[in-house]
Amino acid sequence: MLLNADVGESFGVWSMGRDAEVMPWVDQANIACGFHASDPLTMQKTVQLALQFDVSIGAHPAYPDLLGFGRRSLSVSDAECRALIQYQVGALQAICRAEGGQVDYVKPHGALYNDMMANPALLEQVMAAVSALNQHSDTPLALMLLSRPDNQPAQQMAQQFDLPLIFEAFADRAYTADGQLMSRQQSGAVYHQPEQILAQARSLAHTRQVQTPQGMLSLQADTLCVHGDNPESVLTLQAIYQALRS
Repeated sequence: MLLNADVGESFGVWSMGRDAEVMPWVDQANIACGFHASDPLTMQKTVQLALQFDVSIGAHPAYPDLLGFGRRSLSVSDAECRALIQYQVGALQAICRAEGGQVDYVKPHGALYNDMMANPALLEQVMAAVSALNQHSDTPLALMLLSRPDNQPAQQMAQQFDLPLIFEAFADRAYTADGQLMSRQQSGAVYHQPEQILAQARSLAHTRQVQTPQGMLSLQADTLCVHGDNPESVLTLQAIYQALRS
């Protein structure tokens, strides 16, 4: 199982996350594209950092919500959804090309991510947006999305678009019984104890299971996310990285 983190989420003089500490210990970097966080210079610096450590680069597009850090749901049309994703991914692709790298996958951020996992119609539009970017590319983008107890519906939808999928689980987030992430508005939704984060990472890596309030839940995931803006998660990154390889 690979390890990924959300990075590049600073904005101008406001610093978010600890990207320089995170990057040596992850396999995949989900880089913010300007709609929920980041700016052109931050994107460029984060791409350079990912290339320095040979980390796979993913675009991390969001609803246009800088004030709410992309964690508020917005009502967008199908056409707007596709365009806002392509706009953000395209910006990161341009910076990557200038730096001698490439974008390998797309992972929506925050409310857009949660909304697409709860709404098949929105997920279809996200897939359509990424698929369209692949039409004239020799290196097709994959879509990273939440692993659920049954990944087959997402896989079947992706087949219609000839779109590769990457399924992820979370080391530092609480789960509901149906495999969704617990809302951040609920107490305990984000883990802050390094021991708890590491224990969940080990469970997902070695048994493919995660604890929920209703019991253990099986998840088939390709990659494990640790949030770069969660200081406690960063403290355990090296231990998680090693645990995934043991």
